[in-house]
Amino acid sequence: MEYFKICGGKKLSGQISVHGAKNSALPILASTLLIKGESVIHNCPDLSDVRVTLDILKSLGCKVKREKSTVLVDASVVDNNEISEHTMRTMRSSIIFLSALLSRQGSASIFYPGGCEIGTRPIDLHLKAFHDLGADVSVNGSSINACATSIIGTKIILPFPSVGTTENIIIASAISKGKTIIVNPAREPEISDLADFLNHCGAKIYGAGESTIVIDGVKRLDACEHTIIPDRILASTYMSLGAVCSKELTVKNIRQSHLSPVFPVFTEMGCKIYLSDNSLTLVSPKKLKRVRSIKTMPYPGFPTDSQSPVAVALALAKGTSILQETIFENRFRYVSELNRFGTDIEIKDNIAVINGVDKLHSANVNATDLRGGAALVVAALCANGESNIYGIEHIDRGYENLENALSSIGADIKRSKNEGETNAKASKKEIE
Repeated sequence: MEYFKICGGKKLSGQISVHGAKNSALPILASTLLIKGESVIHNCPDLSDVRVTLDILKSLGCKVKREKSTVLVDASVVDNNEISEHTMRTMRSSIIFLSALLSRQGSASIFYPGGCEIGTRPIDLHLKAFHDLGADVSVNGSSINACATSIIGTKIILPFPSVGTTENIIIASAISKGKTIIVNPAREPEISDLADFLNHCGAKIYGAGESTIVIDGVKRLDACEHTIIPDRILASTYMSLGAVCSKELTVKNIRQSHLSPVFPVFTEMGCKIYLSDNSLTLVSPKKLKRVRSIKTMPYPGFPTDSQSPVAVALALAKGTSILQETIFENRFRYVSELNRFGTDIEIKDNIAVINGVDKLHSANVNATDLRGGAALVVAALCANGESNIYGIEHIDRGYENLENALSSIGADIKRSKNEGETNAKASKKEIE
């Protein structure tokens, strides 16, 4: 078992770069199944979720090769339509392969997805969308089977702007008969990135990022090269770190427009943000100010994935901040671990009441999920003393070589083995 050993309390400074977006890479890689040729995907992060995705592609018959941050997927031959239950349970976004397999093979056999336990993500919207598109979908226990002679375009009104459902509809409808209209789709930048990739391959997708998406089905797609957008959630994590551990920190390789939902929170905390073409410099005040209220919402609202690291900054701000989570009911699972550092956070239903404290102390903690794990890293870096963070396999799902990136700006963080297994078990017993 691996864990992070962090000696906190050091002031960080310099420049840190953002890698490609995890939430773009996964659906784009899955959608390469639609293309009978070699897709070249640049700026693809080396994450455990990405590695699982590539393993799935290999298991389906694709040839996969990675050259640094570029991934080549040759889907000329796809000779399988099944994904094992074990593989599906390692990653929530694996549900995206249902549309890709259905479109390419005419049938798919998968299982309910797994991943971080941050809340229920029912797949009812996915299954109804496939039914509306002309597929025959059946569920038997945890297994899902779907088949369709062809995908028939239709109008789909989503009751909630689900990111995964929107992606599945786009992928399934790219090669189809007729026109598909999605009303109230997810508008995240990663949706637009997926549409851009497919359009580069010859798809006809209009309105991605807006309130209605129109997809004119085409007969085939051709291979292309595509560069994945920067990871806005990673950028907001670095901004949170800069707010509490640095007087001045520059975050490179960003898209300014993608971060517009989080900028007001940091400026309200008293931070100054200076923008250039593809980077930002965050200058933090001597003492952060409270933020009256934050409410997570679908894009372009404040992202649920950013609230965990931002909570650490609010925990060190002067005054009381209110953070309301509206997307995932279990997103606050990390708070009990975060409070081990000395934060004063109380959870009431879906609201976190964050009372600012002057400083944090070291602690041994367990990451409960991807973004909650990142919050623990931020807390450990600004806490005095040595902290150990276990369960970092969650963190590796969305942060590439995080210890190396943070070391480059002066953090004392190391990835260790062996000792973590014993301590993690002891910590788990203590929690129970």
